[in-house]
Amino acid sequence: MMKRIDTIKKLKWTVMALFIGLTACNDYLNVVPNDGLATIESAFNLRSTAIRYLGTCYSYMTEEGAAGSDPALLGGDELWDLVGRVVSNTSARVPNSMFQIARGLQSASTVYANDWAAMYQGIRCCDILLDNIDRVPDMEEWEKRQWKAEVKFLKAYYHFNLIRKWGPIPIIRKSLPIDADVEEVRVYRDPIDDCFDFVLELLDEAIPDLPLTNPSVDEYGRVNQLIAASLKARVAVYAASPLFNNNTDQAPLVDSRGVQLFAQNKSEEEQLKRWQDAMVACKKAIDLSHEANVKLYQYDNEYRVNDTLFLDFTLRGMMCERWNEEIIWGNTQSNATQLLMWQQLTTPNIQYKYTSWTHSLSCYAFIGVPLKIAEQFYTRNGLPLNFDRDRQGVDELALRDGDEAHAYYIEQGYTTAQLNFDREPRFYASLGFDGGKWVGALANYNDLKPSDIYSVENRMGKALAKSSSESGPVTGYYPKKMYPYRNRIGANGSPLSTYWYPWPMIRLADLYLLYAEAINEAEGPNGAHSAEMFQYIDAVRTRAGIPDVKTAWDQYSTSPGRYNTKAGMRDIIHKERLNELAFESQRFWDLRRWKEANTEYAKNIYGFRVLSVTPEDYYKKMLIAEQPFAQKNYFWPIQTATLERNPNLVQNLGW
Repeated sequence: MMKRIDTIKKLKWTVMALFIGLTACNDYLNVVPNDGLATIESAFNLRSTAIRYLGTCYSYMTEEGAAGSDPALLGGDELWDLVGRVVSNTSARVPNSMFQIARGLQSASTVYANDWAAMYQGIRCCDILLDNIDRVPDMEEWEKRQWKAEVKFLKAYYHFNLIRKWGPIPIIRKSLPIDADVEEVRVYRDPIDDCFDFVLELLDEAIPDLPLTNPSVDEYGRVNQLIAASLKARVAVYAASPLFNNNTDQAPLVDSRGVQLFAQNKSEEEQLKRWQDAMVACKKAIDLSHEANVKLYQYDNEYRVNDTLFLDFTLRGMMCERWNEEIIWGNTQSNATQLLMWQQLTTPNIQYKYTSWTHSLSCYAFIGVPLKIAEQFYTRNGLPLNFDRDRQGVDELALRDGDEAHAYYIEQGYTTAQLNFDREPRFYASLGFDGGKWVGALANYNDLKPSDIYSVENRMGKALAKSSSESGPVTGYYPKKMYPYRNRIGANGSPLSTYWYPWPMIRLADLYLLYAEAINEAEGPNGAHSAEMFQYIDAVRTRAGIPDVKTAWDQYSTSPGRYNTKAGMRDIIHKERLNELAFESQRFWDLRRWKEANTEYAKNIYGFRVLSVTPEDYYKKMLIAEQPFAQKNYFWPIQTATLERNPNLVQNLGW
């Protein structure tokens, strides 16, 4: 299983033992080998040591999907942790530090997900390689160019990670020499447009010297042309988005020199130019994807399954089937132990009702999905609940028994809520819920009947009821999409077996929807590229088993033709991204760049009354937490200690 983690990952720990990263402006790589030469000099004497230094450059990669370091996992409003869990079985194995961001506990003195210093250390490592790689005697010129391109990509990504958190940052075009004086080190933040332009320029420099794709599984996760072009597409869309593009809310952010860090007087043409550039970048990345034979994932028919289950396997596998044909960039740098602990501890034990098997380090189910996320998914007609004609006047919390028509989704005869019926296939693939079916933990999947599939029952008195202060359910919904169907407890007392997969940093559906968004913002829904806009969003919807945009809105909605206005199409595209990319660490960033986080967070965190016995009591909406989100929360605070060391770094607004 772990064989597929690329060779760069394997080198990481060896490298970190040999080459200690720079932690301040004048620290040097202070390990001296036996021959007495300085580490930098010896690092580039041979290819065999230089590749270890390349590994160091990769070692600063962000760890998406790891609960202890990815703020987009538990730091937003898409997943909700169990407040107060403290036992080491859960808190030590699935850290809850990022959850403090979701709870509004971020501050300038205690900055969560604070990788400001680490990113700049990574950037310095990249610059060291760029300055020294030409000295390596036993390397071909083409390979030197490729390694330079890889670290230019990494340098661009590390800058981008800083930008999406802190906004305007100090650009490091070339790292300062180790003997730089104090005034040189006290850099200023650069204007936001300069920051984005620098990242885009670096990616443009990197792309031509990278291979289109990686030649073998052992190199998956290593940067290639397709990954770099796709990151460029994402960066270009961010640069065009409201949070960064002429954001007048940031007018007071001016440094001590009087430099305005967010442009305030862009013309409409200048703002549209960002979206037009994003269109071009997205289309180039899509064309490269098609050249590389990347395609929307479809289940590979490993087992004989009917159409309903085929779609369920597809919609779950597009995230957690490792290295499937849709994955453009899978992050092999993420903490594998944390990824596997997440699977082991946060899933419900769907086998318990049928086998009574348990394990002390498995299946606490302490992560819930807020009710608003369950409501967000479309109906079977491909529409939001409030726009579907069939749902008008319907009490979504009314009780209803599972029937034959939903037999592969809901236990027949089991009482659940109307909300869980007649929903899009992504709803059932993404969410576990009381009375819901959960395909997984079986020894065989051929020719499954509804009675062969485990179901979830989590009201009090049922198999998966809350059993301790460390266990769920939290809201009544679980993020089923995140858990591979292969996970299972093999015997009583055995831990849940898990299936490692690289976290999907970018997959093709993401690119398709970024392109559709850029077209709509640049031209509106009836411009020169409107046919492509609908083509790509409809490709995602068709794979999801729902009608295309025009059919859904014209035939089933209370607002026919909603897609004919830019605002209407914007809302459609945004909702499509939120549903398609649910639980993939995208919502957190999307809501911010759209400047919609304050509206969404104001809806607060609701769930069902999970301590109730009867369905009549259980299916009542209950406030779990109010979720504050002030204007300042769109950006991270710069840590107070950092500002004290460099007073030229003006603090973000509100902190």
